[in-house]
Amino acid sequence: MSRLSATTAANMSFEAPLPPYNFTDPTATFFSASCIDLLLIELVPLVHRIADAAPTIDSPAPTSTIRSDAAATAVPAAPPAGGAAGAAAVGDKEEEDAARDDIFSRLENLGYKVGIGLVERFSRDRSRFTDTLDVIKFLCKDIWHLVFRKQIDNLKTNHRGVYVLTDLTFRPLVRMSTTSGVPATTKAAPFLQFPCGIIRGALSAMGVNAQVTAETPGLPGAVFQITTVNKNPSS
Repeated sequence: MSRLSATTAANMSFEAPLPPYNFTDPTATFFSASCIDLLLIELVPLVHRIADAAPTIDSPAPTSTIRSDAAATAVPAAPPAGGAAGAAAVGDKEEEDAARDDIFSRLENLGYKVGIGLVERFSRDRSRFTDTLDVIKFLCKDIWHLVFRKQIDNLKTNHRGVYVLTDLTFRPLVRMSTTSGVPATTKAAPFLQFPCGIIRGALSAMGVNAQVTAETPGLPGAVFQITTVNKNPSS
């Protein structure tokens, strides 16, 4: 099983640990590289549970109520008319959309904090980037390899502030099943929000403000689109 050394992180280095930082060193601390895979898989259901326990102010948690004897014995109301039923359906759809957006926002914000921390830790000894393209390349090679153990497969840009990153075998989606009948785009969407946050946070830490969106053309691939607000990290 592939393992990473905690000493590597402490030394702010991408290089493999050198002796005596190996398995024979009783003072060295190691952890399984599969931990990040398990974290990314569990992160979405974890955020769902957190949202259920601590919802947003706009969607407070339902509170249990005690019905009175009169309410308990009341005659059930007549079913709503067609127009009322349609309005109720629309309301339910809006609530579902709001809940989904809340989950996506929570995941993206978590990734944003991680992205900032990664850049602060692993680019401390590097000279400041002066070109946005160099920042994107650093993200595609070093940061991506650090988190997902591979580099981005393809990078495209229109040279006007839009960058498209393609990962053909995105690790969080590799083990995702497609046999449940749920469209891949719908099933994968929550698992793309945390990486979007990592990208936005990493870029922000390097002086590039950007909006990041993601989609999957088909499992296990993922495409991330970065739209920068400022064209130069030094501006």
